[in-house]
Amino acid sequence: MSTTERPRILVVGGGYVGLYAARRIQKKMRYGEATVTVVDPRSYMTYQPFLPEAAAGSISPRHVVVPLRRVLPKAEVLTGRVTTIDQDRKVATIAPLVGDAYELPFDYLVIALGAVSRTFPIPGLAEQGIGMKGIEEAIGLRNHVLEQLDKADSTTDEEIRRKALTFVFVGGGFAGAETIGEVEDMARDAAKYYNNVSREDMRFILVDAADKILPEVGPKLGAYGKEHLEGRGVEVYLSTSMDSCVDGHVVLKNGLEVDSNTIVWTAGVKPNPALSRFGLPLGPRGHVDTEPTLQVKGTDYIWAAGDNAQVPDLVGRKAGNENAWCPPNAQHALRQAKVLGDNVVSGMRGFPQKEYSHANKGAVAGLGLHKGVAMIVMGKMKIKLKGRLAWYMHRGYHGMAMPTWNRKIRVFADWTLGMFLKREVVSLGAIESPREEFYEAAKPAPAPAPAKQEKTEAKAS
Repeated sequence: MSTTERPRILVVGGGYVGLYAARRIQKKMRYGEATVTVVDPRSYMTYQPFLPEAAAGSISPRHVVVPLRRVLPKAEVLTGRVTTIDQDRKVATIAPLVGDAYELPFDYLVIALGAVSRTFPIPGLAEQGIGMKGIEEAIGLRNHVLEQLDKADSTTDEEIRRKALTFVFVGGGFAGAETIGEVEDMARDAAKYYNNVSREDMRFILVDAADKILPEVGPKLGAYGKEHLEGRGVEVYLSTSMDSCVDGHVVLKNGLEVDSNTIVWTAGVKPNPALSRFGLPLGPRGHVDTEPTLQVKGTDYIWAAGDNAQVPDLVGRKAGNENAWCPPNAQHALRQAKVLGDNVVSGMRGFPQKEYSHANKGAVAGLGLHKGVAMIVMGKMKIKLKGRLAWYMHRGYHGMAMPTWNRKIRVFADWTLGMFLKREVVSLGAIESPREEFYEAAKPAPAPAPAKQEKTEAKAS
C-alpha cells in the first residue's frame, strides 16, 4: 500500500464500473494528483454478457476476464473485501484474503460492488442450484452438463439417465434465455459423439414467473424468442415458479414434477448485501440512492454507479415517467463509469458535477450459434432483428464493449477459429478438485491390521 500523503480515491469493487471508473480517473488526473486504490475479492473483472458463450465453449474462459493489475498498472489493487466504512473518520476496513483486517483511510469513495444473484428460500436451491454470475460458475456449468452426458452414455439405469439428461433453467431474462440457448446448442453438438445419447433423449426446461421471456427486447421479439426455443425442443413454462428442488426433485407451481441433476438459477439479481453495512442511503430494493450526478445523496465525496446504484433516468423522466431509473445493464454501466470518473476528478478539484443522461440504444441477445434477437433504437425508430443478423449484432456490440484491445482481439480470435474448427466437447470436471488423484497416490498406506492370534485353551493336566 502507498504511504504517500496524496489524497486517496478508494474504489470498492473491480467489476465493470470499478474498472472503467478507475481507468477514467487515472486518465483525467494529473501526475501525482491522487492515489487510486481498487479493492475486490477477485484480481480480475468479469465481462458477464459473455458468460453464456463461455459456458458453451464458444469463448475461452480466460478471455472473458480482465486482470485488474495489468489494466490498472498505476493503481493500488488490493485483493480482499471492504467490510465496513466509517464516514466520519473516512476510513474503510479491509479484510484481505489472508491475514488480519486493517483500516485504510480515504478522501474520496466510489461504490461499485455490483449485484449478486437474487434468490428465494426455496427448499433444495442452495444445495442443487448453479448460478451464472461469475466465470467460475460458467466453467462449472459447462463441465457439469458434459459430465451428465458422460453419465447417461455409460449407464443402463433408465432413472439415472433421465435425471442426468433433464436440464432445468429458472429465469427467462437475458441471462436465462441466453444460457439455455447456448447450452442446448452445445449439448446438441456434443450428442453427436455419444453412442447412447441423442438430443431427443434430453429435456430442457425454462421456467419464469413472468408471462414472457426476454422483456428487454420488447414483447414481439420476446414472443419470437420463446417460439424459437420451443422449436428447438425447449419446454417454456411462463407465469409459474419453482416450489422446491430437494435432491434434484423439481416441483413447479404449475404442478410439473421432474428429477434433474442440473438446476440453473438466473432469476434476476439484487444489490450486493454488503451495502447495508456502509451506512449509505439505500432505496427500497437495497440500491445506493444517488443524485443524477452519481453522487450518493447527502454526500459530496462518495459516488456510486452500476448494478448497486439507484440512478435517476433523466431521459425517461423528461418523457413523463417521474419514477424512471436506469436499468442494470452493461450499456448504462459503461457510460455511467465514464461520467463518474470525470465527476470524481471534478469534485477533487472543486469543479461542478455533470449529470448522467443516456437514451436507451436498444438491446441484443444471443440464443446460440447463429441465433439471436436485437432491438436497435435510433431516435423514435425501433429496428427489430432476429436470427443470424441479430446474432451478428449481438457479437459485434459485445465484442467492441469488451474492455481492452487485448481481450477484444482474443475474443474475436476465438470466434474466428470457431468458424473453421468444431466445438470442443471435453469435460474437465476434475479441475474442481485437482489434488484428489495426487492425494490418493501420496497418502500414507493404512497400517496393516494386527494378525489374529489363535487362542488355545490350556489343557488340564
